Amino acid sequence: MPKAKRYEFLRRLGHQRAAVIGATIIASLALMGIFAPLITPYNPVKQDLVKVLVPPSSAHPLGTDHLGRDILSRIFYGARLSLFIGFLAVGLGLAIGVPLGIVSGYYGGWVDIAIQRLVDIMLSFPSFLLALSLVALLGVGLSNVILAVGVSTIPSFIRLARGTVLVVREQTYIEAAKAVGTGDTRILFRHILPNVTAPVIVQATLGLGMAILMASGLGFLGLGVQPPTPEWGSMLGEGRNYIFSAPHVATFPGIAIFLAVLGFNLLGDGLRDALDPYLRLA
Repeated sequence: MPKAKRYEFLRRLGHQRAAVIGATIIASLALMGIFAPLITPYNPVKQDLVKVLVPPSSAHPLGTDHLGRDILSRIFYGARLSLFIGFLAVGLGLAIGVPLGIVSGYYGGWVDIAIQRLVDIMLSFPSFLLALSLVALLGVGLSNVILAVGVSTIPSFIRLARGTVLVVREQTYIEAAKAVGTGDTRILFRHILPNVTAPVIVQATLGLGMAILMASGLGFLGLGVQPPTPEWGSMLGEGRNYIFSAPHVATFPGIAIFLAVLGFNLLGDGLRDALDPYLRLA
């Protein structure tokens, strides 16, 4: 992106209050995860059975869980893992879904039919059910959670990229490029891909929130990252047994998940408005 366009994009994005709030939330969570070893007061996996289910206090600002582990420390370390899962899962969906969508929309014919029938099969399952089925098939663990969540995001990227390409390929400059003998590879990279980038960025940002929510749901069911590794979904699942006697155990991990999803949704909405060509003309 040229410097002038980059500046204009950042200016428009900065005028989106929701996007600024979302970016601030995400940056705060990212910094929490990155600097967790330096700023957390306790070891996130160390048990202290003398201080079981201690409510929030000066020593433990968010209290302790059923094994005496500091919840604040576990949430900070959990931010690192949850964001890691989200970015890798969406990256997997991007790496597979966008090329397939571009090829499907540009070439059409039997290639389009084959790819779209595959998408139809995947979309016949709700995204979370598809991820749940893959984890049940592959087994629990961090890599399998990333794979399952990533695969569940592929259909949306395929459909988005294909829909954009179907519009772009009918434009006059594409026909002109073909008329002068420009090869398909050059057309795809020079003309098609730049037009697909903006909607894909928005979808990826929104998808990050859904990926974190989906991974947390798997963790809540005990099919995600396994204890004692701190992960927001598994922390929430452990805390549900103490929802009445010690509500803080489930409340704070739930708030962390809520903030992460909210942050990515707000940023995604702001990016959509900043990248919308019709709004740029307004």
